[in-house]
Amino acid sequence: MRIGELSARTGVSQRSLRYYEEHGLLHADRSANGWRVYREAAVPRVRKIAEMLGNGLTIEGVRELADCLDMQEPSECHDPDHALETYQARLAVVGARLAALQDDHNRLTGAIRALLE
Repeated sequence: MRIGELSARTGVSQRSLRYYEEHGLLHADRSANGWRVYREAAVPRVRKIAEMLGNGLTIEGVRELADCLDMQEPSECHDPDHALETYQARLAVVGARLAALQDDHNRLTGAIRALLE
């Protein structure tokens, strides 16, 4: 299938699909005229990449877990301990960002209250 069809079937933009390919997460064969041609297995793989990114992993985190992309269940991953460590490390980063945002929120709330008094 060509990139437009893969995009339509997965809900992932063509630009993102090219980005995944640039980072070694997705492979396309080339037709005689140079167009990307994807195999059927690309559909669940792209959906998994999008899910992992949607869960807060970075593209680097997804690359670290590339061996897990074609598995049906997370427990089928070749190295579930590494996958767990990757998710936990990202969760710590997100938690720190969340705490910083909460601090910002509290300061802004205080500034608004002070202005209203």
